[in-house]
Formats: sequence, structure tokens, C-alpha cells
Amino acid sequence: MAIISIPSSSTMFPMPQQVPRQNREVVVPEEIGRARMLTLNRPNHLNYVSHEVALTLGQNFEKYEKDDNADFVIIKGAGRTFSAGGDLHSFYEGRNTRDSCLEGVYRMYWLCYHIHTYKKPHIALVHGMSVGGGASLMVPMKFSVVTEKAFSSTPETNIGFHPDCGFSYMLPRLPGRLGEYLGLTGEKLRGKEVVAAGLATHFVPSQKLFQLEKRLLNIKSGDEDTIRSVINEFSSNIHIDERSILNKLSIINECFSKDSVEEIIESFEAESSRKGNDWILLVLKSLKKASPTALKITLRSIREGRTQTISECLRKEFRISMNIQRTIISGDFYEGIRAQIIDKDKSPKWNPSTLDKVHDDQLDLIFKPFEDDDLELQIPIKEEEYRYK
Repeated sequence: MAIISIPSSSTMFPMPQQVPRQNREVVVPEEIGRARMLTLNRPNHLNYVSHEVALTLGQNFEKYEKDDNADFVIIKGAGRTFSAGGDLHSFYEGRNTRDSCLEGVYRMYWLCYHIHTYKKPHIALVHGMSVGGGASLMVPMKFSVVTEKAFSSTPETNIGFHPDCGFSYMLPRLPGRLGEYLGLTGEKLRGKEVVAAGLATHFVPSQKLFQLEKRLLNIKSGDEDTIRSVINEFSSNIHIDERSILNKLSIINECFSKDSVEEIIESFEAESSRKGNDWILLVLKSLKKASPTALKITLRSIREGRTQTISECLRKEFRISMNIQRTIISGDFYEGIRAQIIDKDKSPKWNPSTLDKVHDDQLDLIFKPFEDDDLELQIPIKEEEYRYK
């Protein structure tokens, strides 16, 4: 069996199909009136996005997009969380087999492209954790609703990886240098901060979320103004606490605009010695514990993403992800997973161990296109080929 099914340009880039047999529903689809609901259904596993989850979501999104009786799609998480992102155990278990997770990664990236270019309104109802790849099911939605118990982050550098699933496109489009800050440090934004930063569209108190869901399911059309009006009825104004990181953007912009990770850290350290900047010390501690290789990959990817399209970013991220999994220049990804969720000693042994030992020519190997073009992520790369404009 082929590892992957690659669509051609003549097929209008449909979601690659391969239907697995499943003993239980990892995603629960519901058809209610003109609405379609998708519930991530692995609450005991933090609604991790496995190969099966990505495939099932992709198939349903495509099905609903073509369904004349479906006007809009809602996605939410079962239990107390939205999604903790990719299923890291599966990556670790396949670490000794080349490209063991290729198919799952491919399908996840294709899903991300599909969501970014979706033809009908889609709505994320987010309560609890929305992290990494899980946040990629929230941020690009036409409407994304968070509660006070929601939080979001891109903590990939702490496991030797990089913010992917379209985040090299989304992060550099946040205010100032907030994207570099969040991508490098993995810091969390909570509740109203997620909306204020531009990662969600509405804040709704948790006690009103179920009522909002019921109202949305009763909407008789996919008219965006109607959907927005309903959500606005339940949403609250955004007032950010004075201690929020979003009120520190002048410092973030100054420090995280530097040319290199080393210069960013040096500038951030200088700021930490000033009165009122004690908050920087904890962030610096976290930043210095991250993988040096992952930090440099992340900064370069985000910087490149400022001038790239979503397709260009996803194709680039796919190359980076596969080359990281192939340990082209470092095994930090598997070491990071080991330290965080396997042995849980929280003491990864990075290799290279310091930033000065990670060189540009090594990074070039991670970013360069595959020699075989068939291995590239097969999504439209020219604007006139996009699924819609």
C-alpha cells in the first residue's frame, strides 16, 4: 500500500482519501438543521490530533463543503479541553522507522490548508486547552470563540520542534513582534488575551457557551452577518489586565525584532535588569531551556512567513517537519518528547547543546526543498490555483 495519495492539479486538490476501520469515533459528526457539528472525541487523551482524527476531520470538512444542505460547520472538543495538538506518543513510537508518521503529517497539513481556504463559514467553540496543532483548528476559523478557561500556546521549541500547521503564516501577522515572542518562548495567552492578540474573534463567558451553541444550531442559513450577530449577543467586551504580556509589546517589539536568537536573548536580558521587568526572568529561563536548534528553525520560519502565502508556509513547514523527524541535523524532537512525556524528567539533553553550535548551513538542510518533488506537500502554490480567492 502506498504511504500517501498525492492529488494532481486536475483534481482541484481534493483531500486525499483513505478510509480506515475504526473501533470508536475519534470525531463525532452531527447534522443538525443547516449546521454541521464536529466534536473532537478523545477527552481522556486531551483530544490529541492523531492520524485518524486529521483524516476524519478532513473527510467531513470536504463532505460538508460539497453538501448543499450544510451551511456552516462548528468544531468543539469533548470534555474540558479543545485540543492539546499532535499525538506525540505516536511520533516517539515511530522514531526508529523512517517516515513512520509521513502519512499522518501530510494529512494534517492538508487539513490545515483546507481550513484556511474553506468555502463556508466555520466556527470553533474553544473551552480549555488549545495548543500547537490544536490551535490550528481554532485560529484560522471564520469565527473562533474562547472562554475565560481557554488558553493557547505554541510550545514546540520546548520539545525540539517548530510552530507548524500554518503558524509560520499566522504568528508573523500578529501585532508587532508578538509572533516571534510566542513562537520562541511558548508562552500562554489566556481567555480575553487570545482575542486581543488576534488568535480568536470572540470572548464568551463559559456559562453562556452551551446557550450559544444551541442558538447557533438553530440558525437557518450560513449568512456570516447572522452568525456574527448571534455570537455577539453572548460575547463580552475585551479588557486586558494591566499585567498582561500584551501590555508589554514595546519591550517585545524592541527585543524580538533583533536579527538572531542570540541577539534577542541578549536584548531581553538587558531589559530584565530594569525596574518593573521582573516578569522577563521567568520567560528567559524557559527560553534558555528550549532546544537551540528548534529556536533557530522557528525564528527563521516565522521571519520567512512574513512574506509567504499560506500555501508557501505549509509546504515549507512540511519540509521542516519531515526533516526534523528524519533527524537530518539533530535528534532533539525525540529527545524533547522523551523528557516531557515519556520519562518526564523535564531534563532534555539537546544536541547541539548551545546556540553557537547551530550553524546556518545546517539550517539550510532543514529548509531546502526535497530532491523528489513528489515528496512535497501537494497543495496549490499559485494564487490562481487556490481553491477559492
